[in-house]
Amino acid sequence: MIPLSDHNPTRRLPVVTLLIMGLCTYVYFFVQPLSDAGGNLLTSAHDNTAFTLSHAAVPCELVRGRPLDSREVLALDRGDTAFCERQQSARAVFPRKDVWLAVVWSMFLHASLLHIGGNLLFLWIFGNNIEDRIGPGGFALFYLAAGVAATATFVALQPVSTIPLVGASGAIAGVMGAYLILFPRVRIRSLLPLPPIILFPNVPAWIFLVLWFVEQFFVSPSAGVAWTAHVGGFVFGIVAGLLWRGSGRAARPALSRSPGPPRGSPGRR
Repeated sequence: MIPLSDHNPTRRLPVVTLLIMGLCTYVYFFVQPLSDAGGNLLTSAHDNTAFTLSHAAVPCELVRGRPLDSREVLALDRGDTAFCERQQSARAVFPRKDVWLAVVWSMFLHASLLHIGGNLLFLWIFGNNIEDRIGPGGFALFYLAAGVAATATFVALQPVSTIPLVGASGAIAGVMGAYLILFPRVRIRSLLPLPPIILFPNVPAWIFLVLWFVEQFFVSPSAGVAWTAHVGGFVFGIVAGLLWRGSGRAARPALSRSPGPPRGSPGRR
């Protein structure tokens, strides 16, 4: 299901949410090697691979505390995604890479227009209300922490993987987990993009988000998505939401939970 809008007005402009969206868009169009809507490279495959490996988080690198060496990169190129040596036995391909900073870099990298479009749509619809509830500074820290938690989950379950992680979806999953706790009854206008296409004008947020979470175990693995990162981020967001609610930080009720004219974000996926 794809969210189109929510019936949940905010009190102030979501500056941090917009800033994150702007940074992701800038990085995709002006920093990364450019791709078309289907993910087909407009630059050479070598340039794209080199950029991704030199900037994105890689589980093997985080576990070993060093960049991939040439033997590991060659194995990855042959399709062996679990060739992760305990000790570096060859020259590092990108010796200046900071493997820890790459965790943050990965949150702003995307593989295609479809990838970034879907992520930014979800971030706008769910992120603006979380930022409105906990404030810009708190939201910025929470977003980064959720992204780190998502990456840590993926690394813990696949520690020898040499596949780079790209995308904001782990951090956004954390935002969605917090939304589930803080705004469970808010109505979500959503679309099921399967034939026949079905429009759901007023789905409670808890139903939408629970269905999305369950989908991660059945649909995402077959699509080659790092679904364990989504699960880790989502659980982190739930825990954070419970802590905020228990401390009274989230005591303010939503401004509107009635299904009036929808307020949300336009976007494509």
